[in-house]
Amino acid sequence: MKERIIVAVVLLPLAFVILVYLPPYVLVGAVSLICALAAHELLCAITGIKGNVRICIYSMVSAALIPVGVYFDLSLIIFPTVLLTLLSLVFIDAIARYKTDKQYPFLHILVALFGGLLIPYMLSFIVSLRLMHGGRLLVLLPIISAFVTDAGAYFTGIFLGKHKAFPLVSPKKTVEGCIGGIVIGTSAMLLYGVAIANLSSYNVSYWALLVYGILGAVMSELGDLAFSLVKREFDIKDYGRILLGHGGMLDRFDSMIFTAPAIYLLSLAMPVL
Repeated sequence: MKERIIVAVVLLPLAFVILVYLPPYVLVGAVSLICALAAHELLCAITGIKGNVRICIYSMVSAALIPVGVYFDLSLIIFPTVLLTLLSLVFIDAIARYKTDKQYPFLHILVALFGGLLIPYMLSFIVSLRLMHGGRLLVLLPIISAFVTDAGAYFTGIFLGKHKAFPLVSPKKTVEGCIGGIVIGTSAMLLYGVAIANLSSYNVSYWALLVYGILGAVMSELGDLAFSLVKREFDIKDYGRILLGHGGMLDRFDSMIFTAPAIYLLSLAMPVL
């Protein structure tokens, strides 16, 4: 717990500065790094790195390129290009290794594609939000939703949790914790709206923020459960150790993988500013 708090105290102010005050390309670099590390963690956790160095490099480079393409407004080009390139390289490698002592199964190919394409594509919506009108404010929405919901669910579960919610997937999650996470995450979103209204010239739609808060919190908990399911399936405790007390990048940003695109879609359908 002590390490977890120390890391949060150090990283949260840094993340705030990157998200709000520094130029967008700094955020792009940070998201690209997170995506590359997440791809590496996923491959190492599920397939093991031994004998798969090239496929790991292919996946990491692909993951890093997706946010860069979004930043340069090349989304329609970068994703199919990276997809085709990664798919070709991975299958060439798989064909060359077939029936040798270094061959890898089809599962490894799927993991490379999932880590190298799907995860970075979802996380790149953070970049998309930052580039929108009012992006300095909008980009904080999925961050607040994911992290406050996670913290709210954690502490509500500790103090009030009695009924297990998904014991086979996430043994420590409780029904009370899940409900508390949604309530606290939604409340935080509304409070953020009050702060925007009082500290800026924007008019805030609180009804939209209410929807953002509820859906964002639900997506956050779904993301956490989804990657917990993967960990249970492959008997993994943590995806990595890069963040003391938090595990790896995937352990910390699993909720964001679902929350960021959900908030982005809502921002198009029902603008909050």
